[in-house]
Amino acid sequence: MPGSNRSVPADILVPHIVYRDVAEAIEWLTRAFGFVEHFRYGDADHPNGAQMRYRDAVFMIAEVRPGRATPADSGVYSQSLTVFLDDVDGHYAGAKAAGARIFEEPHETEYGEYQYGAVDFAGHRWIFSRHARDLSPEQWGATLANRRGS
Repeated sequence: MPGSNRSVPADILVPHIVYRDVAEAIEWLTRAFGFVEHFRYGDADHPNGAQMRYRDAVFMIAEVRPGRATPADSGVYSQSLTVFLDDVDGHYAGAKAAGARIFEEPHETEYGEYQYGAVDFAGHRWIFSRHARDLSPEQWGATLANRRGS
């Protein structure tokens, strides 16, 4: 990959998430989930976008406009985002106290993750996880894809 870009630091995947009010989203995501605002753009008091971070994880938030809706507005969700952290139980307690709706209580999954799931005020689903055990996909029943020719 040629060069680097300090405005878009992740080289793998940068999700873009839609909110009705970007300033409200920045405040809520910071308070409830511990994300940190890196920058915002548009009007300072009423931004139309921002970049948020949690450690090395980066995601963008953008405002609703024609053709884009929040899960709460559309009545469905199409994805969840997983954030890896060390203290799942502490994060869970803070998110719950801040008003996040919990859809999955802390537990260890069959594939070796300790996690919980929360829904933010706009209906986006977040999973907060840490590695609990090192398991191969076959150990819990997954089938590896045939990788002939790759």
